[in-house]
Amino acid sequence: MWEVQRGFDELGRPLRDITFCVVDLETTGASVKAGDRITEIGAVKVRGGEVLAEFQTFVDPGTPVPPEITALTGITDRLLYGAPRIESALPTFLEFAHGTVLVAHNAPFDTGFLKHACADAGWAWPKFEVVDTAVLARRVLSRDEAPNCRLGTLARLFQTETTPNHRALEDARATVEVLHGLFSRIGGLGVQTLEELQAYSAKVTDAQRRKRGLADRLPDKPGVYLFRDDRDRVLYVGMSRNLRRRVRTYFTSSEKRSKMGQMVNLAHHVQGIECATDTEAAIRELRLIAEHAPRFNRRSRRQRRLHYVVLTQEPWPRLSIVRRLPRGEPGIGPFGRKELALAALEAIQETFPVRTCTDRFGRVPTRSRCLAADLGTCLAPCEGSVTPETYAALIRRVSEAMTVGAVDVVDALSRRMTIESDLERFEVAATHRDRLSAFSTAAMRSSRLTSIRTCPELIAARRCDDGRWQVHVIRYGRLAAAGVIPVDASAPAYVEALRALAESTDERDERTTVEESETLLRWLESPGVRLVDVVGAWACPVIVDPGGPLVELAG
Repeated sequence: MWEVQRGFDELGRPLRDITFCVVDLETTGASVKAGDRITEIGAVKVRGGEVLAEFQTFVDPGTPVPPEITALTGITDRLLYGAPRIESALPTFLEFAHGTVLVAHNAPFDTGFLKHACADAGWAWPKFEVVDTAVLARRVLSRDEAPNCRLGTLARLFQTETTPNHRALEDARATVEVLHGLFSRIGGLGVQTLEELQAYSAKVTDAQRRKRGLADRLPDKPGVYLFRDDRDRVLYVGMSRNLRRRVRTYFTSSEKRSKMGQMVNLAHHVQGIECATDTEAAIRELRLIAEHAPRFNRRSRRQRRLHYVVLTQEPWPRLSIVRRLPRGEPGIGPFGRKELALAALEAIQETFPVRTCTDRFGRVPTRSRCLAADLGTCLAPCEGSVTPETYAALIRRVSEAMTVGAVDVVDALSRRMTIESDLERFEVAATHRDRLSAFSTAAMRSSRLTSIRTCPELIAARRCDDGRWQVHVIRYGRLAAAGVIPVDASAPAYVEALRALAESTDERDERTTVEESETLLRWLESPGVRLVDVVGAWACPVIVDPGGPLVELAG
């Protein structure tokens, strides 16, 4: 189950519980591509500082051992006479190493030969996690301590009992002692798990490592963290199921985003805010990003880029693209890009002959016809050829298409796509397809958002992994309260108390963002969620699937 869960930042495997298999190879040369092969395999299995088992075997490479290799290792053709071929030796080693983390000094060399041997035999290489003591030493040791990171140099530095001598088992034993010496160095810096070790082995500046103590006072609980500079300005906001463990990764380069190193260099302290549930933490993160617009949060910039398609409020309404959707007004969106909003607008205009000009005129216009009127794509209210009642009826159909039913738009554009495809005008058909896709996606999104943002109150619960129930009170698409029912508490009484303490809001609350409502919708639709109580109605009147039928949902 670890592979399923390894993305959870609060999980970690303590180094003391990890079984390491330290391996070393001797070969006929330095290049597997040039035909060099393995002559000896040595390995030591160790856990918690205790040696569990050792493995050693010679391997017949099928070719003579070069004289210079014999001079270096002492391995001769006579010594390899009668040794098993790699096809026999490798399965035994893989069984010995099964379930461990491989360790090697200059690991790409050793794993490269082993992987090539597996490929030659037609076997799949087991997906070992690998620790390279050479790479780790480069991160831990200064040039003054170790002018280079050769195994012999490190063995002298850590005063190992075993002296490396270019024989597989002896070198593996020396590597074990070097590994423990390196562990003793990084243990004082707070590296306690395999994940932290792997992150520490990555490139990270000394300035980042020195600030690791900023995470020490944070709790091991879900919540939101804020990196602040020396003037208390918020640099970055994030959320996690385990605040302390997540923040510590920023100082070991586990975070791969390019600007995080710069952010950590500017950070003066880290503020943690505990939350009852993961969903509350996600919501608080959104709110804090919107409040502070931190320079290192990409999301703080994305929130300003939303677009909506709406009907203007004037005597002869038209379609328009705006940056904010007024509460209660018909419209669709939001769109992340203006191009998508324009495509959806054009989809509606292809279906209904609503005016496209941007001129403003009164209830009794007296202007000349435009080209759209001559083409029959506009009712031409500008010249007074249509009554206000007729145009108002058209606008009602447009409003309904954007809010409760988009059958007219889907049918109209589907017909045009078919006609253009039959005429082999595929580029024109693709344009209709893209417009229909933009409109349909926005219609679905608007329907879902409207359903939750018009519901006065919705209380839902989901069982946690530890058996307790997490509860959320949602009002008009905004999280009003969150909590976890204690094991010995009365569930109904707890829910009522949470409801009484919940934040008050209404349908016109401008603080409620699209991202918050959609985060709550995703939680409500996740497996295991149960509705406790609904005040009013939570229903999606219509959802349009551009590739399927019209679907009605209600909750």
